[in-house]
Amino acid sequence: MIKKAVFLVTGNAMGFLLLLVRNLIVARLISPENYGVASTFAISMSIVEMLSYLGLTQLIVVDKDGDDPHFQAAMHGFQALRGCFASLVLFLIAGPYAAFLGITHIAWAYELLALIPFISGFQHYDPHRLRRHMKFTPTILSNSVPALASVLSVWPLTLVFGDYRIMLYALFVQAFAMVILSHLTAERRYKLTLDYALMKKASLFGWPLLLNGMLMFAVFNGERLIVGRELGMGQFAYFSMCFTLTLTPTLVLASSCQSLFLPMLTAVRDSPEKFQRLAITVMEVSLLIT
Repeated sequence: MIKKAVFLVTGNAMGFLLLLVRNLIVARLISPENYGVASTFAISMSIVEMLSYLGLTQLIVVDKDGDDPHFQAAMHGFQALRGCFASLVLFLIAGPYAAFLGITHIAWAYELLALIPFISGFQHYDPHRLRRHMKFTPTILSNSVPALASVLSVWPLTLVFGDYRIMLYALFVQAFAMVILSHLTAERRYKLTLDYALMKKASLFGWPLLLNGMLMFAVFNGERLIVGRELGMGQFAYFSMCFTLTLTPTLVLASSCQSLFLPMLTAVRDSPEKFQRLAITVMEVSLLIT
């Protein structure tokens, strides 16, 4: 287990580190005001994620039918619908969001950004399913390689653009690469179906996560929105970079902890003693990370 834990932490750290490098490079290349605008893209994506997050990637790991091809195809269908819904929401709030931050001339960028949830909605869930069997390589590749592609795209984008649009199109590169990698690392063919019974089951599973997502959005992004609105994009840029630098290590460890222990907890859920012992270990590790 220690080897898998080290592998997970290293792999996740690589993905987060590459994204941090991308952000640092972009921050160095453009003005603070432009980087402030670029930082608002992440918040707009977080708003959409908050409004539509149902934990489908966790469900395919923990559900007893998670290995069933039809179940996986139904999750693909639900994810595609979720992506369409998220894209529509982001497109509709683009104008009010830009007006709230006092950058109405950037509304078109948020409208264009609405395509990313739609693109991401067609990712293959096989890398997540394989986590059930403690196979983490596909997931790590699906996270790290797109981050690398996004970093490498910064240079040619800089030759064309010299402002916040570098980050905008780097996010598109990352989204396309993530979807492509999820298909390339999959063991099964991609199938998509709509099963309303399984969609209902997924919704019942995910609604507490949806409420938790709303709370976490307020915790992580509430003050950022206030800073952006009241102090302007220049100060918002400095605040966002400091926030990113301090939060990244926690995100790496928390993501690794969830990926490692979720399939292990699932495997012993029918054995109360083993489950309790492992659950205590998970809580102790979480406290240590904190």
